[in-house]
Amino acid sequence: GTHLVTCKSQPALGCVYKLVKVNGLNRIKLSEDPIKTTMPGKKVLYRLYGKEGHPLADIIQEDGEPAPEGRVLCRHPNLELKRVYINPTSYKRLQKTWVKEGKVLEPLPSIHEIKKLCEDEIKMMRRDHVRLLNPNALQGLCQRINVSDDAQDDS
Repeated sequence: GTHLVTCKSQPALGCVYKLVKVNGLNRIKLSEDPIKTTMPGKKVLYRLYGKEGHPLADIIQEDGEPAPEGRVLCRHPNLELKRVYINPTSYKRLQKTWVKEGKVLEPLPSIHEIKKLCEDEIKMMRRDHVRLLNPNALQGLCQRINVSDDAQDDS
C-alpha cells in the first residue's frame, strides 16, 4: 500500500494512519497478521500514575467511556491471558484536539513548551525505565498496549 501513495524517488513517511470511523460507523482493518488488525472506533489514551507519581501504564479506551478510576483491568489487545489489575492514584488523558475541521481550537504550544513537557514527563518516570542499559519497559509504552473491557469487546 505504501507505493500507492508515494513513489520510490520520494520515500514514505515513517508513520501509520488507520481509518477507524466513517460517517459515524466504526471501521476495522482486517489482516492475516493479527498484530496488524485494528480495534474499530475512535479511541482515547490515558496514562495511569501510582502513588509516587510515576507512570504505571497507558490504557486505550473507547471514546465516550468514563475516564479510568479505582481498580483498573489492563489487558493486552491480542493476548487474552496477558492482563493485570492496577490501582492508579491519578490519570491523565494523553490526547488533545488542536485542530478540528480545519480550525485551530487554541494557540499551539511553542517548541520550547513542548520540549519542557517532554522533559517533565521523562522526569516523572522511574529511573529503571529511563536508564540506558537494560531499561525496564513501562506497561503499555514498550511491552504492551492495555485496553479497557469496552474497547476489547468491540473488536
